[in-house]
Amino acid sequence: MGIDLTKMKAKREALENRDTGKTVFWRPEDGEQTIRILPPSDGDPFKEFWFHYNLGKNAGFLSPKKNFGEDDPLNDFIRQLFKDGSEESVKMAKNLSARQRFFSPVIVRGEEEKGPRLWGFGKMAYKELLNLVLNPEYGDITDVTEGTDLVINYGKPAGAQFPQTTITPRRRPSVLSESEDEIRTWLDGIPDADEVFERKTPEQVQSMLDEFLLGAGDAEETSTEATHYGNSTTQVDKAFEELLGTERITAGRHGLQVPH
Repeated sequence: MGIDLTKMKAKREALENRDTGKTVFWRPEDGEQTIRILPPSDGDPFKEFWFHYNLGKNAGFLSPKKNFGEDDPLNDFIRQLFKDGSEESVKMAKNLSARQRFFSPVIVRGEEEKGPRLWGFGKMAYKELLNLVLNPEYGDITDVTEGTDLVINYGKPAGAQFPQTTITPRRRPSVLSESEDEIRTWLDGIPDADEVFERKTPEQVQSMLDEFLLGAGDAEETSTEATHYGNSTTQVDKAFEELLGTERITAGRHGLQVPH
């Protein structure tokens, strides 16, 4: 059997997308959009990661401790802050603590030409999606022939403090695409979430922490805002940072509104 050129082209496209950061991530825009969660080869459409944010101007990065069980200077520092117990220390500890995020591969209806992208969301949205996939009324929502599209309505209602995201499943199942070749290309081109995010070594985390503390120390001495240091962000970093805005999740069928 010869090389499957369609699959090879999809892999190259996925690699180029990861390198440029142009189409790796998707987040809802104001208004209504329809998406379809794709079925990864391992059967798990929800990938869980823990990220640290707010360490100076460094982009969000994977927690070595939470994700990989490695030595983590930042995690040790956070534990020391909680142990100190002062109001200021606890506030900083909470600000630096790792936060849970989930990512699913999706096709955005009307933007199919952009191929598979990763949709990042928080724990409450994850719970809603789990309830949906476990609901026998819908079956496998990722099935390529009888799956379910999801209508995502995003925006900030008048008077609301946070944007809200409504997740509403379509009433009827639908085919992912009328083209089997397109389906195959999309499935072969699903971005690998494990490869998208750079994995920091404990030494790199220690260096970022040292620079952050140096900046905070300088700020205390000069009574001005802290001076932050950090590596320049890549396009992928910038795209990912756009996913981190505070929002609310509303379950379309159940009327549940919760902090994201």
